[in-house]
Amino acid sequence: MKTLSRPRDLEEIRARLARLRPDAPRRWGRMTAPQMVCHLTDAFRNLLGERSTAGGPPSGRLRGTLLKWVALYAPVRWLRGLRTRPEVDQELGGTPPGEFARDVEALRAACDRFLAARAAVARRPHFLFGALSEAEWARWAYLHMDHHLRQFGL
Repeated sequence: MKTLSRPRDLEEIRARLARLRPDAPRRWGRMTAPQMVCHLTDAFRNLLGERSTAGGPPSGRLRGTLLKWVALYAPVRWLRGLRTRPEVDQELGGTPPGEFARDVEALRAACDRFLAARAAVARRPHFLFGALSEAEWARWAYLHMDHHLRQFGL
């Protein structure tokens, strides 16, 4: 099971990110490649408390537990086309893209800060899944990045 806490998996994600081009065509969704980079950066910054987030943990313990298991452990890829949180939606208030190489570096740095702060992040609930362990956060982060890199053929 891939996770950002495993060096081999982290390097795989970084290598895929390094191949991303600003004009890469999307396979689904509305974001451009530069918007996707900012979306992933915003997601990490939200987890680190560097940006404000709306709402709290999911309502209903069973719902959060079931969704968490499916999203993190079921042998299926994440669904395409789901709406994201407003604070990381590039059309509704996410960080706008700037210079692509600088934005990619900001994503790498936010990912590194996330990995260094997993213990602190684990005290924050996920907006859909509720409480996640450090290992579950690292798994979620891998899957989130993987989902969006596949969106652009990587």
